[in-house]
Amino acid sequence: MKKLINAPEKVLYESLDGFAAAHEHLITLGAEHKFIRRRTLKSGKVALISGGGAGHEPLHAGFVGAGMLDAACPGQIFTSPTPDQIAEAIKDVDTGAGSLLIVKNYEGDVMNFEMAAELADGQVMTVLVDDDVAVEKSTYSIGRRGVAGTLVVEKLVGAAAEEGRSLKELQALGQAVNNRTRSMGVALTSCTVPAAGSPTFTLADDEMEMGVGIHGEPGRRRVKLQSANVIAEELVDAIVQDLQPRSGRECLLFVNGFGGTPMVELYLMVNAATRMLRGRGIPVTRFLTGNYVTSLEMAGCSITLTELDTEFTRLWDAPVHTSALHWG
Repeated sequence: MKKLINAPEKVLYESLDGFAAAHEHLITLGAEHKFIRRRTLKSGKVALISGGGAGHEPLHAGFVGAGMLDAACPGQIFTSPTPDQIAEAIKDVDTGAGSLLIVKNYEGDVMNFEMAAELADGQVMTVLVDDDVAVEKSTYSIGRRGVAGTLVVEKLVGAAAEEGRSLKELQALGQAVNNRTRSMGVALTSCTVPAAGSPTFTLADDEMEMGVGIHGEPGRRRVKLQSANVIAEELVDAIVQDLQPRSGRECLLFVNGFGGTPMVELYLMVNAATRMLRGRGIPVTRFLTGNYVTSLEMAGCSITLTELDTEFTRLWDAPVHTSALHWG
């Protein structure tokens, strides 16, 4: 194992200290590294809190800031944050309008966020993200997994929260965004959790895992390596068949790298997916490309498609100022 670390047990905390130093104008670190929060909270706004295991950066810490999250709770690598972490984050960032938890559909995350909500004093609601079309049930998950579509939910709900919408309105919006978002990924290599010291799974040089999860969970099947066009075709087909976007409805295309894929390959996948979608009468009018929901150093990518309308497009375009996303 070759990694830029000092000791496996120190990776998370030393990384969080570096993150806090690099982005101190945007965020601050909670006591005992339990959460990252916006440096300046907006009074009277519903607080948005998310989190999950480290190793997926910039998800979630990189999306803390104006226009997205108020706090993110990092667990150890690929491990859910604890209920006390989440409860302390809720207490710290709730300015009186309540808190909305945005939770990926993994058993540990769901259980710990539910326990934290029960511990909280203020009003707390939850949006569950389950955008992965690859499998209905796999390691860690009960039902579909929450993957890269989580970013889309956090962005659109974050923009709406800045407008002053109520907790119930934001929960309904988050559920609507999730319902109109689908993702699927492919892995070309495995990743190595520092504490384990060996790859999570093994792929031969001529193999790939179709439908892999962001923790390295098995996908639909293991197959021989194919061209980018063939890979994009399978991912797009699975997503479109499940999402069933209305004819002519504009869409957001998010091509996400898993941490070990260069941008030149990700943009090649953008080209292939855009061509295939437009060939199916699905106009792509918004794009996001890059390593945003990663799996340590895994090579591969996921494709996420969100069916847009006037409101969703406006919320996507709304200003955002975080360490990982910044426009407007």
